[in-house]
Amino acid sequence: MSTGVAIAGAAECDLGVTNRSILGLQAQAVKRALDDAGLALRDVDGIATTGVSRFSATQLADYFGIRPRWTDSTYAGGSAFEMFVARATQAIRAGQAETVVISFASNQRSARSRSLGGVVEDHTPEAQFETPYGPLYPLSYYAMAAQRYLHAYGKTREQLAEIAVAAREWALLNPAAFRHGKGPLTAADVLGSAMISSPLTALDCCLVTDGGGAVVLTSLERARDLRRAPVEVLGYGERTTNTSMTAVPDLTVTGAAGAAEEAFARAGVAPADIDVVQVYDSFTITVALTLEALGFCGRGEALDWIAGGRIRPGGDVPLNTSGGGLSYCHPGQFGILLLIEAVAQLRGDAGARQVPGARLAVAHGTGGILSTHATVVLGVDA
Repeated sequence: MSTGVAIAGAAECDLGVTNRSILGLQAQAVKRALDDAGLALRDVDGIATTGVSRFSATQLADYFGIRPRWTDSTYAGGSAFEMFVARATQAIRAGQAETVVISFASNQRSARSRSLGGVVEDHTPEAQFETPYGPLYPLSYYAMAAQRYLHAYGKTREQLAEIAVAAREWALLNPAAFRHGKGPLTAADVLGSAMISSPLTALDCCLVTDGGGAVVLTSLERARDLRRAPVEVLGYGERTTNTSMTAVPDLTVTGAAGAAEEAFARAGVAPADIDVVQVYDSFTITVALTLEALGFCGRGEALDWIAGGRIRPGGDVPLNTSGGGLSYCHPGQFGILLLIEAVAQLRGDAGARQVPGARLAVAHGTGGILSTHATVVLGVDA
């Protein structure tokens, strides 16, 4: 099945420590993605972005000197870019736009902009219940989910560490990865790194880097005449659940299940059909919860399911093949890079980390504190 819309271009901007501005990195990402598609800025009539300013899409359009017919600057954290794929697909199908660029960039490492003090705003209802405890936002919230998960299902921190170990093995195959060349990890390394918010250590947590990227969407018919073979948008789904965790009834259950169910149904495929899996890995626990929600295994089964190298290079479920947010890069919102890596794998462009014969990929973004969830299924012709 197909929506009739495809990704025609995809590219990263510079990653790591760039000492560039956000707009400079955005411009770099967009130009590279348009070049990849064989298109130019004058072809763009739709923009979807966030993280630039209060009016992100307006700011970017003005910076580029274009007047798009359609924009979206929904701020939903790391899932925004998978949401943008759905919105852009709908806009193209409705004739609101012909060529949409989805982009993001951050210079958070160069700017030393990450704050661990929290961003629970004083005027929000949850502030009175959460702020007095001084949580690290979002880390402490994910740590609570991890603590509950390990307790509820009788799992161990060693089992959870496998997610970080596997991510590092993929990063060692990716020259662009921030941790490329740093050597492999062991579970003991993960457990022995600095405890940040129990039970999560530093190596259970995503990187803090500059970076970002862009993808270009257009109709499938048009994409077939462009520079690269199209990657079709087959399905999408999303859920928005909670602002805070004050009233979440079960920290181990997320809205990802509903998002994935809709995406797979639209695409007419099942988890067992997927060749490459790209899921948000802000923390190791995010991956475990997401794999279960997407239907790759049952509730409480993820850490047993991934044992034995299943998600490492050579395993039967290639997961986060770039190295993910844990070892590749994490510029604050990682969802755009999930899409870019999925496209690279489906095109056969992933070099040493290429999954042979990849034809179907899923990209799933998570935003906030397990608050927003969006799934996209992509595919190429066999």
